[in-house]
Amino acid sequence: MDELSREIEALLFAEGGSMTFARLARATGRSESEVRATLAFIESRLSNGALTLIRSDTEVSLGIAPSARKPVLAMLKEEEERNIGEAGLEIVGVLLYEGPSTRAEIDYIRGVNSSSTLRNLLARGLVERSGNPEDGREFIYRPTTELLAFLGVTNRENLPEYATISAELNSFKQHHAGRTPGTDIAA
Repeated sequence: MDELSREIEALLFAEGGSMTFARLARATGRSESEVRATLAFIESRLSNGALTLIRSDTEVSLGIAPSARKPVLAMLKEEEERNIGEAGLEIVGVLLYEGPSTRAEIDYIRGVNSSSTLRNLLARGLVERSGNPEDGREFIYRPTTELLAFLGVTNRENLPEYATISAELNSFKQHHAGRTPGTDIAA
């Protein structure tokens, strides 16, 4: 059971969200009943730690244990009260004018790693993520309807200078296609 429990914990951690029992069974090559039994074992083992399992009738995820929530909530509140900063504005701009993008695409356009800023934007409800139908190992990020409402637009095409900025982003991507990000580009 230790090997299966390690596999399940790793899968839940990597997913960063919930997974169905059926998907865990497929990913581990085990039956749903074995997965459920192992989840009970994991839940018992985690009972005195900072993490816990959160279950519904069909899925499970890793979460913060109630006894460890206070400092996490305080940190999240502190992050929410801060300005999203230039990095946050850059990512929001990319998603608004470029459209749904993977983290790798965002990183390429910005030229730097965007992981922590994306987490911050997700926590604030400005950005949402969903699985990438073309590659199950990554997520697609997009602006939330709340962000569009805050900006006073009903869709991305109503943003100021949408056609111009979107075309410039497209031109940038085409011009730099095949080049390695972070290298000097001679004009």
